[in-house]
Amino acid sequence: MVALYWVLVVAMLVGIVGAIVPGIPGTSLILAAIVIWGAVKGFSDITIALAVGVLVFLMSLGIDFLATYWGAKKAGASNWGQIGAFVGFVLGFLGFLPTLPIGGPLGPIIGIFFGPLVGAIVGEYLYRKDLMIAVKAGLGIVVGSIVGNLIQGVLAVIAVTVFIFTTFPTVMGG
Repeated sequence: MVALYWVLVVAMLVGIVGAIVPGIPGTSLILAAIVIWGAVKGFSDITIALAVGVLVFLMSLGIDFLATYWGAKKAGASNWGQIGAFVGFVLGFLGFLPTLPIGGPLGPIIGIFFGPLVGAIVGEYLYRKDLMIAVKAGLGIVVGSIVGNLIQGVLAVIAVTVFIFTTFPTVMGG
């Protein structure tokens, strides 16, 4: 049981990283680990941790959307920029961005960070035909996403901390 607990805690730590870094499961991984522990040990022991995990998961979904939307609107981006950012994320993750000729394991990681920026700028440029506005809109989308990811990271740390705080004494026999 103790080994499973630590495996789930490690999975939750990966979830914290995933809440900040796009392309890695974040709060959904944390919630899944909490649910697995509840299925094994009984949900009555993790009521608070489960409630916090569900709340953090739902909040992270909303924050993901709202932060990107806020960043886009503050920078004057259109839907074209937002769609471009999504397409850039996918293409960057898959390593298809011609501006990122870096292969190997770093290609997708770099693509995750630069793909949305390049995609937002291209999408906005196609819509407005003004490079300066496109760059401003692209930066706004990326800044909004980064702020949202940082907030999600804080929420993920809170969820994991609550889980450990409420379960650690029983797991370690205290």
